[in-house]
Amino acid sequence: MCLVSELHICIQDRSIYGNKILGMKISFPVLATLAGATPLLAQSATPALVPDIHSKTIMDTLIAAGPVMILLFLLSVFFVMLVVVYVMTIRRGAVVSSGYMATADALLRKRDYLGLLAVSNRHGEAIARVVQKVLDFTTKNPNADLQQLREIAETEGTRVAASLNNRVIYLADIGMIAPLLGLLGTVLGIIHSFAALGSELGTARYVALSQGISEALVNTCAGLAIGIPAMMFYAFFRGRAQKLISDLEAATTHVLALLALQYGKRTQRTPVLIEDEL
Repeated sequence: MCLVSELHICIQDRSIYGNKILGMKISFPVLATLAGATPLLAQSATPALVPDIHSKTIMDTLIAAGPVMILLFLLSVFFVMLVVVYVMTIRRGAVVSSGYMATADALLRKRDYLGLLAVSNRHGEAIARVVQKVLDFTTKNPNADLQQLREIAETEGTRVAASLNNRVIYLADIGMIAPLLGLLGTVLGIIHSFAALGSELGTARYVALSQGISEALVNTCAGLAIGIPAMMFYAFFRGRAQKLISDLEAATTHVLALLALQYGKRTQRTPVLIEDEL
């Protein structure tokens, strides 16, 4: 009986020891899993404490940049409108067209001044306005000499050239005004930053300081973003206007040469008629 009881006690001790070992085997993986999950929980909980710096859109940033941005926005709209208008008007077809020059050449050789005057009234090219002024003066003053016609053509051509140059100069004005407005917004933003730095807002003053610096930088960037393209388009359209003015001068010289040819024929016939009368 003693042996049986001792054997029974021994079996119970082994079963208890085995359960402890099994429990330890189960607890180790659980602890390891929890230990691995702790950094993940920490990582998932950390972003909630960090502010989202990408929450603002570009439009929100521009609106928060101060009242100077309204002026810069209006200036940018005016700049885009000017570029669209200049693309459609500052071109060769609006100054000198090959079709009109061919018609003017044929009518001048026929000495059909009234017909050319009617054609010039229907066309909107710059050369048509020059020819219209010259022919209008010729029809009203038949005894006018060639030098007077040349002066009228040069005066009208100078007026058209000045009109082209004055239209293009608006882009240069925008290119100078936009950076100055951006500089004004920059100064206002720096003033706000120093006012926040000297205030007694505690830690909130650093937020106000960063907002003032952001306002200053956004205004500077907006002014340059408008001024640089404006100067680039000004250089492009200025070169195009100079080329069109050269084409207008060449076309005017061609018309005056044809008129001089007709005047030369008329002066050659006049001595013969006078000699016959004598």
